[in-house]
Amino acid sequence: MGVKLGILGLGTVGTGTVQLLQDAVGRHPLLQEIEIYRVGVRSPNKSRDVQLQPEVITTDLESIVNDPAVDIVVEVMGGLEPARSLILQAINNGKHVVTANKAAIARFGAEIFTAANQAGVYVMLEAAVGGGIPVIQPLKQALSVNRLHTVTGIVNGTTNYILTRMQTEGSDFGDVLADAQRLGYAEADPTADVDGLDAGDKIAILASLAFDGRINLEDVYCEGIRQVSKTDIAYAEKLGFVIKLLAIAKNQAQDATKLSVRVHPTFVPKTHPLASINGVYNAILVEGEPIGQVMFFGPGAGAGATASAVTSDILSLVAALKSNTTAPNPLLTCRHEEYSQVAPISDLITRFYARFLTKDQAGVIGQLGTCFGNHGVSIESIVQTGFQGELVEIVVVTHDVREGEFRQALAEIQNLPAIDSIPSILRVL
Repeated sequence: MGVKLGILGLGTVGTGTVQLLQDAVGRHPLLQEIEIYRVGVRSPNKSRDVQLQPEVITTDLESIVNDPAVDIVVEVMGGLEPARSLILQAINNGKHVVTANKAAIARFGAEIFTAANQAGVYVMLEAAVGGGIPVIQPLKQALSVNRLHTVTGIVNGTTNYILTRMQTEGSDFGDVLADAQRLGYAEADPTADVDGLDAGDKIAILASLAFDGRINLEDVYCEGIRQVSKTDIAYAEKLGFVIKLLAIAKNQAQDATKLSVRVHPTFVPKTHPLASINGVYNAILVEGEPIGQVMFFGPGAGAGATASAVTSDILSLVAALKSNTTAPNPLLTCRHEEYSQVAPISDLITRFYARFLTKDQAGVIGQLGTCFGNHGVSIESIVQTGFQGELVEIVVVTHDVREGEFRQALAEIQNLPAIDSIPSILRVL
């Protein structure tokens, strides 16, 4: 007996998924037991890249999640509503769900997974993070025998593409963004990408899996790349770094009950595994004991890559349905119900890069050193690099420091008569 799919949405990902399922030769044989039973769309007469029988297509999405014949609901429509309501309705009707919707999971995951556990169904979300890169299932299964302490990812292709081009061309952010929009690598409204919000959704999901606790999205610190200038990229190069927008979830060593979960542009040493991840590619580095480091790398978006992740989840569910046990498979369910404690960004211990513009007068470097010393900030290097008009540019890299203390030092420095401005402050990995 075939397993019947109800697919919500036939955009890029939905089309890619249907194409993959219709071309099952040479893939896992279980795929041939899947029937594309209903597909919900907004406009049925739109020309599409896939052939489906007219009776398969409907504009009534609720009829799909309420149809007793549908075994698995595949939500690839995106957006928060009606996606959330349809997912919950499918769960309440005892259907398994596959979703690619990181925004809905990051915001409503608690509600969705609680409902799924009560109903005894699975919600699968491999496609929600990292496009086609298998990272969700490894975190839930193969890597779950490790004590994980850090997950660090380049999980947004748009910002990685922009930073890579700024680095290779020496261009400004605004120019590369405009070009990326023209080429279709960036949305007309790029806010979610360039302000780090998309990466914030994704690291919330990865952190919840790595550290076995729900993450409140409001606790995730997000800072985007609009402030990164070509000057900073040139300094990074000189100092042996590249700048990447990193999404980081880490068990605070000094307080293991609290996590640090954050997204921000970061100076990454050129020797680090993530330094060489360029263009629209994504990579997620997982560190734990006893495994050490494992890195997942691949295409972070695109019809084929995301369809691969969606269909792998469908395959897992088909296998679960065929094995026909009543008790749910504990490796496929969501097992955490408590919220993790997330530390405020002011508690973060990290290194910093800061660039100052100062008046050209004697003793400025000494004054900077004194202010930093007053707040316990230890300086690794301080370089006076040249002039910008009448002003002198000074670049400082610190040793590890608590962010709150570093910010207090900056507030004091800002008030020094010799300081014109502090154009850049970036964290260093």
